[in-house]
Amino acid sequence: MTKTFTPDFSDKKTLEKYSSAYTLSDMEIFIFPDLFYPLVLANIMSPVIWQWRDDPWFRDMHRKNFISKANRIKQFIIDNYIFNLDLETWGLTEKDKETARFSDFFDTELLKQSNALFGYEGDKYYFDIDIRRHFGLDKYNTSAIPYWKTETIEAMTAFRHKEHYTTGAGECVSLAALYAAAMFILGEVPLAKIFMMATPLHSQNYIDEKDGLMTNNRRIMTKNMWFNGTSLSGKARRALENEKVTIVSHITGHIHTVDGTATIDREAYLSFTEKLNSFVKSSLTPAIFVNFLRFKSEYKCLFQYHYLRTGISHYITLEKLFEYEHSSKSGMNEETRDKLLAEVDQEEFLYDPIPGKIMLNNVEEFIKKSKGTDLQVLEEEFTKAFPTEHTDCVSRMFKDISNFIMTEPRLPSSDKKFVPGIYPRIAVTDSRDEIISKIRDLASVSEMALLTLYAYREMELTDWRPFVKAAIERNPVCHEPLRGKSAEEIFSLIDKLKNKSIYDSGRMAQPDEVWNFGRGDGAEKAFLMADALLFNDPGAGVAVSLHDDHAMVGYGGKDYRFVTAKGHSKKILIKGNEYKVL
Repeated sequence: MTKTFTPDFSDKKTLEKYSSAYTLSDMEIFIFPDLFYPLVLANIMSPVIWQWRDDPWFRDMHRKNFISKANRIKQFIIDNYIFNLDLETWGLTEKDKETARFSDFFDTELLKQSNALFGYEGDKYYFDIDIRRHFGLDKYNTSAIPYWKTETIEAMTAFRHKEHYTTGAGECVSLAALYAAAMFILGEVPLAKIFMMATPLHSQNYIDEKDGLMTNNRRIMTKNMWFNGTSLSGKARRALENEKVTIVSHITGHIHTVDGTATIDREAYLSFTEKLNSFVKSSLTPAIFVNFLRFKSEYKCLFQYHYLRTGISHYITLEKLFEYEHSSKSGMNEETRDKLLAEVDQEEFLYDPIPGKIMLNNVEEFIKKSKGTDLQVLEEEFTKAFPTEHTDCVSRMFKDISNFIMTEPRLPSSDKKFVPGIYPRIAVTDSRDEIISKIRDLASVSEMALLTLYAYREMELTDWRPFVKAAIERNPVCHEPLRGKSAEEIFSLIDKLKNKSIYDSGRMAQPDEVWNFGRGDGAEKAFLMADALLFNDPGAGVAVSLHDDHAMVGYGGKDYRFVTAKGHSKKILIKGNEYKVL
């Protein structure tokens, strides 16, 4: 018989985890990796992505092949959501404050070594760019860190209501969760094939379909694109090349680099590891070699190209050919090379070979004949076949080729104790109502299902204490605008916000969402006001009463009333860090 699961909110770690399901900051997901996939499931429960299916852009999606579906989804996301990593969107906090939150149940030294916000700076690439300056943190004191909350699909979409935004928006974890949900609902990809990866500075997905697909912020990356040498693929490769993967999350569970126990299905993880390693590795082919030269421009100077034009030998440097590629629809790949060469002005060509430069044509023939020979052997044969005064440069080139064609993802070790958990068995053929019903029914025995209800803001079926804790302790965006104002002034400003929630039915927004998007139901406005009052007057007691069509905030002997349509009946008493829900 399956044991009923009930969280113990008298336990500090449990309360922190469930309250983190509402704020979902990068640091919270690192501490509580079991929150990662519930956000995907919450997005799948949401009506928003299901409504996309009515858009003409997605007409007849079921008839398209996998890559066509993925490209449709990609373009829709590009058109409707921008990448947003603005430091002030969700406010700032302090390293010491956040370390204190987790110090009783997490090794904070491990946190500093593995999370960018607490001091981790990655490998050489991240040291070189100066991580605090890269993220704009250099204008704040050294202890300031951003919340970088991961947005639900509702919050992502609501950015269009924020000043200076014309579309939705989201940070990298939000976009990863959005892609996973969209690929399931619209792309009809089973969740068993969707793996989420978090590094200290990034989040992306690997989709185990066909030759594999990666989602990276708003973009997608096929295996061919991984090796095409463009700046876009270079950015996509950066995280796996320079950082450890700290978390892999899956519908069956997760594995974390610092935890000795993993809940992900062991066979699923081993299969993922094998598939991902295959995705980021390639043998050296003529096409890959040209892509490498595009990627590492310093080696173009070694080569020239021989071209028969009107029956006469012409020669041109690779630097010049790649210059033309920048402004042409044709490229240096074999399929379009002739078209590219036809665009080159006659005066760019020489009639004699260029002294000291290796003929690319010969190199391509050499690589074809080698048929995937070991790179070390290939380098030796290359040096013999193409003697040059650039021996040291060629040696460096082969080291860089090795890195280009063989990325070594640093994944969490599989040498862990695998303890499988209970997870929702939802299928691409299920309707939204069927999925919601399955997750609700499983919540009494599955923590993944229960955490999904919290991330989904299912207020009728969840304990309100985590929501209240998150609302009062981790929603700082309204603090400065409302600092020092009287209760009457705060009420007046909040009451003027549009009386419309970004969440449907009885689901509730957090105070920062209400303030950022300038809208909220009266119940949500009440918690926004409580947050502002307690920031200005930390020792005060505040009561929030919800009943019928009114939401009342009691403070300083006065009541402040908002209009609500959420339908909740609750009374919440807040004093310091004590929250009573009656």
